[in-house]
Amino acid sequence: MQQKVLIFIVSYNADTTITNVLSRIPSELFSDQNIHVEVLIIDDGSSDQTVTECQTFRQHNHEIPLTILVNPQNLGYGANQKLGYRYAIDRDFDVVCLLHGDGQYAPEELPKLLRPLLDAECEAVFGSRMMETGDALKGGMPLYKYYGNKALTWLQNTIVGTDLSEYHSGYRLYSVPTLKNLPFEYNSNGFDFDTDIIIQLHTADCRIQEIPIPTFYGDEICNVNGITYAFQILSSCIASRMQHLSLFYNRKFDLKVTNEQYQPKFAFASSHSLALNAVQAKERLLILGCGSAGLVAPFVKKGCHLSVLDRYISLELEALSDFCAGVDLDEYDFRDLPNSPPYDSILALDIIEHLVDPENFLDRLRQSACLRGSRLILTTPNVTFLPLRMMFLFGFFNYGKRGILDRTHTRLFTFGSLQRLLHQAGFTVSALQGIPAPFPLAFGHNSWVGQILLQINQIMAMIWPGAFSYQIYCEATPSPTVDELLERTMKHSRKTVSSPETVQC
Repeated sequence: MQQKVLIFIVSYNADTTITNVLSRIPSELFSDQNIHVEVLIIDDGSSDQTVTECQTFRQHNHEIPLTILVNPQNLGYGANQKLGYRYAIDRDFDVVCLLHGDGQYAPEELPKLLRPLLDAECEAVFGSRMMETGDALKGGMPLYKYYGNKALTWLQNTIVGTDLSEYHSGYRLYSVPTLKNLPFEYNSNGFDFDTDIIIQLHTADCRIQEIPIPTFYGDEICNVNGITYAFQILSSCIASRMQHLSLFYNRKFDLKVTNEQYQPKFAFASSHSLALNAVQAKERLLILGCGSAGLVAPFVKKGCHLSVLDRYISLELEALSDFCAGVDLDEYDFRDLPNSPPYDSILALDIIEHLVDPENFLDRLRQSACLRGSRLILTTPNVTFLPLRMMFLFGFFNYGKRGILDRTHTRLFTFGSLQRLLHQAGFTVSALQGIPAPFPLAFGHNSWVGQILLQINQIMAMIWPGAFSYQIYCEATPSPTVDELLERTMKHSRKTVSSPETVQC
C-alpha cells in the first residue's frame, strides 16, 4: 500500500534560500511508486518576498504537489509546527518531514531519514549534527553554539532520562499516527517546542532514531535568544521530571494511557506494607477498592480470607477472594454483606479521598452488623506534606495523575481533620502514624538515592508527622450506634428490671 509523505517546510524571511531548498528535494521521492509525496510550505508572516519566490517555483515545477499557506501574522516556530502537523493529521499522511526554509538542513538527506519510518522501525527520526565527532564544527557551527548544544543536551538527557546525541536539531521526521496521540497542541509556540515534543515522545515510550547529517551554517539570521531558549527548555525538562515524581502537573506531559490503579508498594515502608504487617495470618478481611490483584495477593499468601468490594472486579480478583462484588462505594449499603462469620479487619487503603461523601461512607460502615467489632485500617494522603506546602507558598496548585493532588481525589485530609472525621462518625482511633513518600517508585527499587531519601523521610515523619508524612496511616474501631446501644439497654433491662412496664417504656 502506498504511503503518504508530507515534506513540511517552515519559512520566515527566507526569500534568498527557499527556492534552493525546494529545488534540492530529491526527485526520486516524487517518482517512487511506493510513496506519495507532497510539499507544504507555511510562511510565518514574512516581510520579504518569500511567498512570491514560492509561487514562482510552483509555476515552473508543476510535477511537485506544492501547497503554500501564509500566516496573516507571525505566530512563532512552534505554532507553525502545530499547524503543519495538524494539516498532516487531517489529511491522513503517514509521515511528516520537517525542513527549514533557510537551508540549514540538507534536503538531500530526506530519503535516508525517511527509510526507518517507512519501514516502521521507529516513531520519529532526528537528523543529528553531533553524532560524528567534529562534523558540526567543520560545517561552520560556531564554537559557542557547539559547546552550548553539547552541554544543554547532556543536561536534558540527565533530567529527562533520554540518550540523544542532540536535542536541538530542527531536522525531524515523525509518524503521523504517533503525532495524533501526542498533545503537541499544548506545547510552546516558540523554539522550545522541539524539546516539548521530545519529552512527549519519551513519556509515551516512542522510539526515536538518530541519523547523522551534515552541518551547514550560512548567512541565515538566528532568531533565537540563547539565554531565554536555555531557560525555557531546561524549565520544560525539570517540569516533566517533577511531574514524573507527582510534584507537578501539566497537560502537555500527560501522555501515558496507564492503569489508574495504584502500583503495589510492599517492598518498602508504605501504606501497603504497613497494612500487611498489621494483619494477622488467617484474618477475615473486607478489602474496599482494592484495585489490581497484585495488591491483594500478599494477603492471600498470608492465609487471609478475602471479601472484595470494588467498582471493577477482574477475573484474577475473583480467583483470589471468597466473595467479591462490583459496587460503587459512594452508594453501597454494607448491610448487604454476608453476616457470618464477622470480619476481623476492613482495609480502605487510599480510598476515602476518592469518595464524594466520606462522612456518609463511614456512617454506612458503622451501621453494618457484620462489621461490628472489626478494625478499620485506613490510609489517605496528607495535604500538609512539606513539598506541597512549598508549592502552595509559591502559588502552584496542580492536580495530576498521581500523588496527593491526584485528579480523582475529591477530599483531602490532615492528621487532625481525619481524626475529627472518624470521631464524628463514631470511630475510636487506636493508631495514627505518618507514611514516607514512595521514593523507590520514583527513582527505581534498586536506586540507592530512593532508599536514602525514603529512610530520611521516615525519620522526619516520626519527628514531625504533619510536615513530613506523605500519607496518613490510621487504625480505628467503630463505636456502637445509638440503635445498638438501645438494643443492649433493652436486653439488659429485661434481665435486671422486674417491671415489664418499665422495660416497655
